[in-house]
Amino acid sequence: MNIQQNDKERLLNSSDDIEITIDNNESEIVKNNNSQLREQQQKQQIQQQIQQQKKESNLGTIASVIGFYFLISISLVFLNKILLSDYKFEYPLFITWYQQIISFIAIYLMTSMSKKIPSLSFLPEFEFKTQTALKVLPVTAVLTGMVIFNNLCLEYVEVSFYQVARSLTICFSLILTYIILKSKTSLRATMACLVVFLGFVLGSAGEVNFSWLGIVFGLLSSFFVALYSIAVKRVLPAVDGNEWRLSIYNTAISIGLIFPLILVSGEASTIFNEPLLYSGPFWFYMTVAGIMGYLISISVFMQIKHTSPLTNTISGTVKACVQTILAVIFWGNPISTQNALGILLVIGGSFWYSMQRFFEMKK
Repeated sequence: MNIQQNDKERLLNSSDDIEITIDNNESEIVKNNNSQLREQQQKQQIQQQIQQQKKESNLGTIASVIGFYFLISISLVFLNKILLSDYKFEYPLFITWYQQIISFIAIYLMTSMSKKIPSLSFLPEFEFKTQTALKVLPVTAVLTGMVIFNNLCLEYVEVSFYQVARSLTICFSLILTYIILKSKTSLRATMACLVVFLGFVLGSAGEVNFSWLGIVFGLLSSFFVALYSIAVKRVLPAVDGNEWRLSIYNTAISIGLIFPLILVSGEASTIFNEPLLYSGPFWFYMTVAGIMGYLISISVFMQIKHTSPLTNTISGTVKACVQTILAVIFWGNPISTQNALGILLVIGGSFWYSMQRFFEMKK
């Protein structure tokens, strides 16, 4: 009897253990389900906040954000044109170098304040590591070439023709994407590139103040822009995928790359004889242009944050139109019928290409 009673007790105890285990498992499942629900709810809340932010932006901020982008982008082009043409300061490498220094100072100050100012929280802490810099160096060299040839192009062409001279970026992107990434482009995107190329040919042939140097520098600028957009994707892992951290390295390294070019080009040997170096308004324009060079990145980020990449593309196209019209008004740049047709084809083709690529990436 005692043995049977002990067996019963063991069975009861084991059944209790089983029940406890089952209860524990059930409670763990419930906890896991609850945690998953909480995560889903948090994600939904974040998405709702983003959507709410978009709605608020549409009502209040979107116009000012796009206006800020227009102001910064167009002003930078006009300021550099004033420095290079109106002031006749024929030292494009020095201008680029000085503006990079100002941009670097702006980056340092803004990254230092990022923790204190919520609107700048997207900026990382300032850093500069030698190993990372060596990995970033090839991309920075491409970026430096892009900025230098950009200013050289602007020195030799009218602002109204500036968009056309640098319009073959997407054509170079198509070619380099196929050669480097072995990636084919859709037929519609290719057709859009052909429209841009046709606009480039017509616009160049119809340009009243035609400059071969301006065309060559524009082509080189377009090539480096296209190459940078491909190369930057390969180097982003070196900076933890953070484009803002990459901008810190790019700006710092480019200062070191441009300086020897100033010496080699001969600019350093004659620049100290330039009377403009002792002009207050000249340095004011130079400094403002340098600050705007960095603010463009901020304005694009703000525009995408409060709208969408598509809106950013559309506003870029509209900005090109406004920039051309303002150039005609303020500088009185003469535009022939053929030149005007070329400009329209370039802007229209660029818009078509951007829209096509956007919808392809969305699929």
